[in-house]
Amino acid sequence: MNRIALITGATSGIGRATALKLAQNNFDIIITGRRIELLDELKKEIKEKPSGRVHILHFDVRDKEQVFKAIDALPKDWKDIDVLVNNAGLAVGLEHLHDGTVDDWERMIDTNVKGLLYMTKKVSAIMVEKNHGHIINIGSTAGKEVYEFGNVYCGTKHAVDAITKGMRIDMLKHKIKVTAINPGMVETEFSLVRFKGDKERAEKVYKGFNPLIGEDIADAILYVLTRPEHVCINDMIITATAQANSLYKVTE
Repeated sequence: MNRIALITGATSGIGRATALKLAQNNFDIIITGRRIELLDELKKEIKEKPSGRVHILHFDVRDKEQVFKAIDALPKDWKDIDVLVNNAGLAVGLEHLHDGTVDDWERMIDTNVKGLLYMTKKVSAIMVEKNHGHIINIGSTAGKEVYEFGNVYCGTKHAVDAITKGMRIDMLKHKIKVTAINPGMVETEFSLVRFKGDKERAEKVYKGFNPLIGEDIADAILYVLTRPEHVCINDMIITATAQANSLYKVTE
């Protein structure tokens, strides 16, 4: 019998790659996101290949009422969630703190921290009731160190790191695994969002550099989820070979 995995932010990048990867490896998939047309496209792509079932939830993780309503309204045969991948997250803006935009700060905090908490509250309650489950939080190397202009984004990812550690303790007696996966530079929509649609500026981030791609992180997620029952990968940092951490990389 397939396990049910819920993946937030499944419309692009790591989330999309993870949905495709798990669907091909004995998981039924709940995909969530704000862009319904991309969720529909992903569902179609999953169903074109031999795979598990797929179900769409269309909401914004920043909206607590939308999150709670969506989980409560799941059909009976989709409620028994085994895996939660808290992937939805973003960086917006790249300025010194005194030049920063408050709306950007709130968008990052509401998505990266509060959205993760809303999802975890609802889904972990299901896992606690059955004394089984696995929660994977997608952090960042920005949650392990800070860099110039990263201030609030780094702060949100440091929060994810701390919340994950606390979550691991809270879930221990309920036999629920909790894992943090912290990628370095991954070529997704990340930089395009950070630079607010400036494609030229976003492309420069990866110029002369071979970054990670979403499938690399999806592979790690599948690895973590397929360890024996007595094994929990608590914390994983993944970078491209050409990147040491958030501050150091080499280009061609």
